[in-house]
Amino acid sequence: MAVTAKQVKELRELTGAGMMDCKKALVETDGNIEAAVDWLRKNGIAKSEKKSGRIAAEGLSKVVIDGNKAIVVEMNSETDFVAKNEQFLALLDKTAKLILASDAKTVEEALALATEEGTLNDTIINAVATIGEKITLRRFEVLTKNDDEIFGDYMHQGGRISALCILKGTADGTVSHNIAMQIASMSPTYITRKDMPEEAVAKEREIQQALVANDESLANKPEKVKAGIVEGRVSKSLKDMCLVDQEFFLDTNMKCGDYLKNNGASVLKFIKYVVGEGIEKKEDNFAAEVAAAAFGK
Repeated sequence: MAVTAKQVKELRELTGAGMMDCKKALVETDGNIEAAVDWLRKNGIAKSEKKSGRIAAEGLSKVVIDGNKAIVVEMNSETDFVAKNEQFLALLDKTAKLILASDAKTVEEALALATEEGTLNDTIINAVATIGEKITLRRFEVLTKNDDEIFGDYMHQGGRISALCILKGTADGTVSHNIAMQIASMSPTYITRKDMPEEAVAKEREIQQALVANDESLANKPEKVKAGIVEGRVSKSLKDMCLVDQEFFLDTNMKCGDYLKNNGASVLKFIKYVVGEGIEKKEDNFAAEVAAAAFGK
């Protein structure tokens, strides 16, 4: 199938791989971006799909806690300058509190919430008219806890990264805050290994097997040795994905799970938002021309 410059650009931003490698991966996988990421990893060209965090858009996220409810909201703007604007910050705060006080489950439901200007959507449109830049409510998630549980939250760089978690077994706000910082800085995907679906484990093993098979320096190693290398790499990768198995960022001599155990705590849920993650930034004309020229468009 024909591979477009836009597809190659998206894959490059997801993986950091070169243009020709991305094009080849897309050709090999019939243009399937997710499969192309795996193809690059199997061939040792891309380390992990987690590099999707490189894709960026401007704006901020925010955590608001009210009693047993808490919310993480992301609102996007076109420039970082506007994201620091007092009107934008006030709009983000108002939006978070409005949604938290409602029963809205989707962005569409949130935009229909009543405000003094009509709806939240009307309020955002009015802000756009004043600020002179497109502003969008991208996503939000609400967590609820019981009285014997505690929220932990952390916002990095004013909300470029936000993390929210629920802990049980402790009432210590320092502990819950530290765990939120762990989530923000170390990007776990799951709390424990038992939360990880078997297909995720199988996929990681398949990728590591392909990497070992394609490694010329291991070509003459016995199959038993290769299998051991695969399992070692799989184990390390899965530990990096699990919160409790990660090194604790404040003391790398212990695991995050040890820190929780020492404080009699356990993590029930967590959310992490990275502003702009997965959004393709508007490319300038020069970049578009280069990409088009490379593909004869």
